[in-house]
Amino acid sequence: MSTLAVHDHAGAHHDEHGHEHHHDQSFLSKYVFSMDHKMIAKQFLITGITMAVIAMILSILFRIQLAYPDKTFPLLTTLLGRFAPNGRISPDFYLALVTIHGTIMVFFVLTAGLSGTFANLLIPLQVGARDMASPFMNMLSYWFFFLASVIMLSSFFVQKGPASGGWTIYPPLSALPKAMPGSGEGMTLWLISMVLFVASSLMGGINYVSTVLNMRTKGMDLWKMPLTIWALFLTAILGILAFPVLVAGVVLLIFDRSVGTSFYLSDIVLNGVQQPFEGGSPILFQHLFWFLGHPEVYIVIMPAMGISSEVMSVNSRKPIFGYHAMVYSLIGITVLSFIVWGHHMFVTGMNPFLGGVFMITTLIIAVPSAVKTFNWLATLWRGNIRFTPAMLFAIGMVSFFISGGLTGIFLGNAALDINLHDTYFVVAHFHLVMGSAAIFGMLAGVYHWFPKMFGRMMDEKLGYLHFWLTFICAYLVFFPMHFMGLDGVPRRYYAFTEFASMQKWLTINTFVTWAAIIAALTQFGFLYNFFVSIFKGQKATQNPWESNTLEWTTPVEHLHGNWPGEIPTVYRWPYDYSKPGAEEDYIPQTVPYSQTMSSNLPHDFEDNPAGLEELNKFTSTLKANEQVK
Repeated sequence: MSTLAVHDHAGAHHDEHGHEHHHDQSFLSKYVFSMDHKMIAKQFLITGITMAVIAMILSILFRIQLAYPDKTFPLLTTLLGRFAPNGRISPDFYLALVTIHGTIMVFFVLTAGLSGTFANLLIPLQVGARDMASPFMNMLSYWFFFLASVIMLSSFFVQKGPASGGWTIYPPLSALPKAMPGSGEGMTLWLISMVLFVASSLMGGINYVSTVLNMRTKGMDLWKMPLTIWALFLTAILGILAFPVLVAGVVLLIFDRSVGTSFYLSDIVLNGVQQPFEGGSPILFQHLFWFLGHPEVYIVIMPAMGISSEVMSVNSRKPIFGYHAMVYSLIGITVLSFIVWGHHMFVTGMNPFLGGVFMITTLIIAVPSAVKTFNWLATLWRGNIRFTPAMLFAIGMVSFFISGGLTGIFLGNAALDINLHDTYFVVAHFHLVMGSAAIFGMLAGVYHWFPKMFGRMMDEKLGYLHFWLTFICAYLVFFPMHFMGLDGVPRRYYAFTEFASMQKWLTINTFVTWAAIIAALTQFGFLYNFFVSIFKGQKATQNPWESNTLEWTTPVEHLHGNWPGEIPTVYRWPYDYSKPGAEEDYIPQTVPYSQTMSSNLPHDFEDNPAGLEELNKFTSTLKANEQVK
């Protein structure tokens, strides 16, 4: 595989761009329309955090409705106006809150916020490139994302309110502008926003793939790349292949809404009037949506997996366990994620044979996920663990991935899914395995690479408080929902007081709401820590975590072009921690094997017979000296 190394076209050993940091830049070109990947990463992160706070507030609003369905809160009318008449959120607006909360979290926070931040920050720094393959396209990617965010939020200010067909926007609610208030202009804005969002993701993804394939520094072959880069690279490939299918589905939906086609509509009666739609199928939309929707789950979780792998290896002071298996499992997930989408559709009346096929592929995709889980646990096993906030969040990510992933085996079974589909069991499952796990992976990355982004350290004590309160509250919020789902409590209902069989769950709903409120308040502690540390945190050293990867060889002071002189050459893989015979418990990738003869092992020289011969000579000399002594 070493023959696949492609050198940086700028020349790993030529300082063609090293002088660029001397250029005077205006405020606009440095902070707003920046083409520097490090600044664009910060833009993605801060926009993602802002969107996450908005989505969190929306969730607290609808949790209050679920906990106190019969109470009135005059403050809600003050805040929300016509959407909360007489102190109670209206049923239509409740659906809108659920819809926009889900959309923002899945796409704007866990896709763009996570991949956009860490792909931009880490890919050039960890593969040894001056910048992205196309800095201009990188800048466009962010501004398309920003515009999509603004349009999505602007739907709160149109007369009938935001889209309210659920984050999956199934027809006919999304295809008939007059079906309900949230099917009007709000839904149109949702669709426009998502097309812009996909354009942003495609520009970013093409850039990430091009940079990884074409701009690696001298010596950086594919098997010397950190798992973060593997994860972000494969995530970008997933996005490039899957997102266009959503655009196709959305364009056909716009046709149905605007020009009277019938791709998704047939035999519709609206307010007692037969509508002139014939021959369409809402199930077609589900196929198109979930063909993106299931790869999307892995677009969300794979960067978190890569970040957690890196953070756990660094803070265990151990090589990652089963590096090759970790890479192959990421590749396996990437391929398999395209053939499991039907498990979201077991109850649509699909052919039971087809359901059986999707059930088998769903259970098979659990295998690479299990490989990763066991490898993480083996990496931690007997490690010299440093419990930094980043390490705690990485371990928390594994915890959520296990507990949420196990319930996926229930839902992946076509027979069991008939009872569990569209209940709170599904809500519990994906909020643990996708929501909480990915958020924890993202937070691990923020705490770990904060010194590289901002040149300062975050407050550790506030980090520990943030972890424990968020970790405990996340389980208190989502774990009880499994039992509600097993009892048949459906998701997206406005109030459960209408049904005698569900009234017993009202106390649990109240408990869950208060756990969610405490979790939300905790995040404001994180925000304080984050923004104060940017300006007043303790100044960071060049390599505060004693890590091996290339980004820690760059100066603390950001330069346009990353390295002031030559780009370093890479000699070894990124996980040489606690190597027997080494002077320190880490050996950076830039240290040649000729400088670490006492710790070299035969497998270090698989592609280098001359190096192996040198190692054998060194070992023989060492043995001879010992015999003389």
